[in-house]
Amino acid sequence: MIEGPYFVLVVLGALWCGVAAGVFIAFSTLVMRGLGALPAARGIAAMNAINVAAMTPAFMVVFMGAALLCAVIAVVTFVLWPDPGTAALLLGCALYLAGSFGVTIVANIPRNDTLAELAGDEDSESSAAYWRRYLSEWTLWNHVRGGAALAASAAFVLALT
Repeated sequence: MIEGPYFVLVVLGALWCGVAAGVFIAFSTLVMRGLGALPAARGIAAMNAINVAAMTPAFMVVFMGAALLCAVIAVVTFVLWPDPGTAALLLGCALYLAGSFGVTIVANIPRNDTLAELAGDEDSESSAAYWRRYLSEWTLWNHVRGGAALAASAAFVLALT
């Protein structure tokens, strides 16, 4: 049975990953759809502004806080192995660290960087073409991030039962 400070870590991990999942899923289903309805130049400008605005402490606490908690939970879990629930905990940690944090680094950030390079040239046809591709690819990877964070949260909850 998970108890004491370890219990608190796992509950916080479940909550933090759940909040991150909510942010990712809401962004994909609401914000990206709204941006996709705009003309390409306006959508590019808006998304670039959002990407800059996302670098706030509030978002970073959610995103990086979940990654830090998962890393701590993974280390503590390895120390406690083979207690009940450890496989679910390690799965949850891997899901968030690879499926949310890792996907952000290898899929979403590079696309954001390319989009930022279009600033000042949003009206060109090549920018509009990239924007159409960006919308589908970035949103797909954001769905992956949201699903991985949600699955991580569920794994933590299962480990607690």
